[in-house]
Amino acid sequence: MKVMQLHKYGEDAQFSLEEIERPQIQDHEVLIKIEASSVNTVDTMIRKMGKDLALSPDTPAVLGMDFAGTIETVGNKVERFESGNEVYGCVGGLADLQGTLAEYVVADPWLIARKPKNLSMSEAAALPLVVITAYEGLIRAGVKSGQKVLVHGGSGGVGHVALQLAKHFGADVYATGGGEKQLNLIKELGATPINYLTEAVEDYVEKYTQGNGFDVVYDSVGGENLTKSFEAAALNAHVATTVSLVELDLTTAHFKGLSLHMVFMLIPMLHNYKREVHGQILAELSEIIEQGRLRPVVDANQFSLETVGEAHAYLESGKAMGKVVVNN
Repeated sequence: MKVMQLHKYGEDAQFSLEEIERPQIQDHEVLIKIEASSVNTVDTMIRKMGKDLALSPDTPAVLGMDFAGTIETVGNKVERFESGNEVYGCVGGLADLQGTLAEYVVADPWLIARKPKNLSMSEAAALPLVVITAYEGLIRAGVKSGQKVLVHGGSGGVGHVALQLAKHFGADVYATGGGEKQLNLIKELGATPINYLTEAVEDYVEKYTQGNGFDVVYDSVGGENLTKSFEAAALNAHVATTVSLVELDLTTAHFKGLSLHMVFMLIPMLHNYKREVHGQILAELSEIIEQGRLRPVVDANQFSLETVGEAHAYLESGKAMGKVVVNN
């Protein structure tokens, strides 16, 4: 089968198109023909940082975590799927799990679900990592109807899904963005847009919450932006973040009695821990998507397997709207 493979890591690392043996499945696995995959920030981090990240696979490495495709072969002990099922999931590209920048991948069926019927393969491939990340953060934060929810980075991969899910759960949703396109997308997806470049935290907290703060803040920007999340949060509020590799002063969080949740959705793949939860989340999200309550935003610039290096560069440029997709 064809794969895009890395033989070394680093800023100058290059993907190469190669032929390797098609993997053989075990009794509890499925073989999937991949139609599309997507690029996530963690993929670019692995490519550049390599073994400085504990989750990076040994080289030569096939990266890529998300996919959408069709099951070709089912192991003898697999009961939930059969050949011909169209499925999607986040299944590899880290540790000892082969990635999805390939024609085929062997997957643990607990990590996948049937593809939403109303999505194309490209649209479905855009979702798994970000939709699980968004869902887990909101659920752990206890989001519920009637709350005011703030999403930082509302036009990004995780953010554009988080704001739609928060709205689905009945919240009054606000989201930050930094340009006209981003703000228009946020509004189109059903949230109130906030321009973080021109609006100070204290000003939009006063404007939209009468100075009380937001009940839930989902911070998909993270890092130093977390201080803004603490400032924007109400007393005893919940802050969820996907990016917390940073030293911060937690004084504000302490005096507000905030709960801080770090979301790291790769744990089930890395540690073979409760993998079935990912399949369950994806199945539930398929129903929400088929009800028309959630749609992925796929950047207009799509890429082929052979041009995945360009896809990585495009995502890193910060110009992408929604998700960057790679079609086989």
